[in-house]
Amino acid sequence: MAPDDFEELARGAPETVTLELIGGKLEVRPVRDGNHGEIVMWLTRQCMQQRPEPGLYSVQEMAIEGRLAGRARPDGVLAPIGPFVGQGEWADPGGVLMTIEVTSCDGGQGHRHAYARAGVPVHLLIDRGSDTLAVYSDPLDGDYRQAPAYAYGAEVMLPAPVAITLHTEQLKNYTG
Repeated sequence: MAPDDFEELARGAPETVTLELIGGKLEVRPVRDGNHGEIVMWLTRQCMQQRPEPGLYSVQEMAIEGRLAGRARPDGVLAPIGPFVGQGEWADPGGVLMTIEVTSCDGGQGHRHAYARAGVPVHLLIDRGSDTLAVYSDPLDGDYRQAPAYAYGAEVMLPAPVAITLHTEQLKNYTG
């Protein structure tokens, strides 16, 4: 599917789903629930306490380019303040420090390859299906070379350029 066709389809999508174009394929995700929102707020607080200078954008669509053009709606984007000014709905990922994805309760693999192809240095996947966090970093050739996973409750050190330590005990409150 071409990005222009996707954008037209996405404008008319019902409010009960979120559409993305990943790897040239249309993906449909359920809308976010309350626990999902609490996880994003938890992460926002962690980021603001440790590194207030970048912003954690909870709504920022990105044009993921590379071998396959795409459109992604990450659950969060950590970036310096101001990189999306004047870019319109689907922003270029240049300057993004980290993308965040929170899966639904049934888990999911996320979009790490799309973010790696776009050159995003760190991708954080919070998997509610397995109660784990995966920290993808060091993108090369469409994937991340580093991908450690941690159980909820662990202290998780996010690598540069993010350089934040997540205290994840509270995530246990948002399972199921």
